[in-house]
Amino acid sequence: MKDIKPAILLFIIFTIICGGIYPAVVTGLAYAIFPKQATGSFITDNSGKEIGSTLISHPFSDPKYFWPRPSATSDFGNNPMASGGSNAGPTNPDYLKTVGDRIKVLRDTGVTGQVPADLVQASASGLDPHISPESALLQVQRVAKSRGVSEDVLKKVVAKTTEERQFGFLGQPRVNVLVLNLELDRLSP
Repeated sequence: MKDIKPAILLFIIFTIICGGIYPAVVTGLAYAIFPKQATGSFITDNSGKEIGSTLISHPFSDPKYFWPRPSATSDFGNNPMASGGSNAGPTNPDYLKTVGDRIKVLRDTGVTGQVPADLVQASASGLDPHISPESALLQVQRVAKSRGVSEDVLKKVVAKTTEERQFGFLGQPRVNVLVLNLELDRLSP
């Protein structure tokens, strides 16, 4: 019985520290140091309306927009409540058919040459907001034709929105599709 009293007391103390004080301090520091990221990295329009987050993929299927990486989330693509991949292996017939169908859609829009993997394969989370600069450049012809804009103008927009490697050596250059498409709308709404 004498051992139970200190055990209960320690349980209460650590619950307060680990379940209350520590999360509050970490959250407070996050809001103080990284306020935009701590609130979800939302992008707002000129009226202050939230358009979306730069952290989560958004579905774009209109030919006048750059298309994001495919999503394998359940119920519907780009479902943030069901993050996850298909878990299908590279030799799974259903997976191969899905990738083949995605390649066919790209070919039907006039894409020629080698198709980058990130345009036909979903990421592990199914919500990756980025594509490679190569994937963006591959779509320039389709978007230029749909918008009636010069391909050179679109290539400059892709270059402008390309994010370089973090700290110069982490990851690969990438393009956030939501940011890219918002830049397009600023050019020609």
